[in-house]
Formats: sequence, C-alpha cells, structure tokens
Amino acid sequence: MRESRQQLINRILEAAAVALVAADLAVFFLVYRPLGTKLEEAGRQQDRLRQGIRSQQVRVDALKRYDEALPAAGQQIDDFVGARTPTRREAYSTAAHLLHKVAEEAGVNVAMLVYHSIDKGSGDPLERLALDINVQGSYAGLVKFAHALETSKEFMLVRDGTMVPGENGALNLRLLADLYVKE
Repeated sequence: MRESRQQLINRILEAAAVALVAADLAVFFLVYRPLGTKLEEAGRQQDRLRQGIRSQQVRVDALKRYDEALPAAGQQIDDFVGARTPTRREAYSTAAHLLHKVAEEAGVNVAMLVYHSIDKGSGDPLERLALDINVQGSYAGLVKFAHALETSKEFMLVRDGTMVPGENGALNLRLLADLYVKE
C-alpha cells in the first residue's frame, strides 16, 4: 500500500506540475505575449510621436526666426521703395534722364523713347511706367546700355529686347522696360 500511496502522490504531483506548466503556457500565450506586442507597438508609437515633436519644433523655431525678421524686412522694403523708386510726378523726367545718361556712358544714341500709361494692379504697392526704348550703336555699347539699365539705382525691369542690324554697321536695340514708381 505504501507503494501505491507513493505512486498516487507522484501522479498527483506530476499532474499538478503538468497543470502548472499548462497554466504557465496559457498565461504566456494569452497574457504576456499580447501585452509584449502592445508594449512594443506603444514604444514604436512613442518614437513616432517624439520624431513628430522634433520636426514640429524645428518648424516652430523657423517660424519664430521668420517672425523676428519680419519687422526688419518691412523696414528694408520701405527703405528700398524710398531709395529706388521715384514718385509718379518724377517718373517721366527720371526715366528720360536715366536713359540719356546711360546712353551717353555706353556710347549709344537714343532713337526713340515712348512712355505707356501708368497702371496699377489691385493690391500692388507700386505703379508701373512702361517704356519702349530704341537705341542705336555698336554691339558692345548696346550690351553696356542694357546692363546699365538693369543695374541702375532706379527700380527698372527690362522685360524684352530685340537687336536688329541698322545703318552703317550699327545695330538697333529695342527694349521694353518697366520703371516702378510710388504714388
């Protein structure tokens, strides 16, 4: 009997051990493993959020720098308009003076200068005086003339240029330009 009791106890202990192993496996697969997966996903989500916060912080810093520079940019624009754009009243004489001065320095002759009406688009801070300019001279002189207009102190934009042969070996240059003026 002792042996059968011993066998019974061993079998009970074996059954309990198998039950504990089965319970451990059930806890591992039903609780621990899903929680581990959720924990890993939460870690990845946290990393994505940290990266998003870093990129947003970089953007905020750039916007702060832009906000700090904005008053200075406005002042620079006002200085530019004040220094490089004539008033509407002075526009025609400024354009004529500039063209004849630049033509004389470049060694070319102004054959024709036509002013087109000043127009202003809605919301534009400056008005535009359109100029149709015809000059005659050597190639080097015409290039120098066009360059001097583009780099002049006045806010002038050369929109188009056409060069054609002229008389006595000279060339004719037709430029369409805009001189911007303030009110």
